[in-house]
Amino acid sequence: MNVLEFLHTRQSNPHLQGNTPEQGIIDNILKAGMRVPDHAGLTPWRFTVVKDEGLTKLSKAFKSATISDGGDEAKIEKAAKMPFRAPLIIVISTKFHQHVKVPKQEQLIAAGCAVHAMQMAATCLDLGSVWRTGEMSYHPLVKERLNIELHEEIVGFLYIGEETKELPLKSSKGFEEYVSYF
Repeated sequence: MNVLEFLHTRQSNPHLQGNTPEQGIIDNILKAGMRVPDHAGLTPWRFTVVKDEGLTKLSKAFKSATISDGGDEAKIEKAAKMPFRAPLIIVISTKFHQHVKVPKQEQLIAAGCAVHAMQMAATCLDLGSVWRTGEMSYHPLVKERLNIELHEEIVGFLYIGEETKELPLKSSKGFEEYVSYF
């Protein structure tokens, strides 16, 4: 498959299990995240790799966050299970820098590009992945447990694992109605 065909047909898959990928595979995914456009070379992102016992710690953080928000038992149980939807999660967060030419918004976009690049790398390595956000991305307790400063943003939780279910290829959206020429 050539690169364009790959980009035109790739899709997320939330049906993930299996063993934690080997460190060399994780390193290749992280390396891809480091190659994104980065105005002024600020590297305005950080990656937190969650695997093995880290999944249990993240589960406890999600559970505590849900309890602190007054969630009912069903919501607390659902939150506690979320980290176990894949054997590997990479949490991508911002690390904003004061810079006269690179506003905070541009740095946030660069961190988002890092998530995208890592998701593409996972797919190239024959792994499934899904980029998730949701209320845990914004919760101060979750940030605290992940050692992310409160003024920083969690751009996403990239869940990675072996696909347990092959999904039918989604139809592609035409670009015409989203494009104008100036």
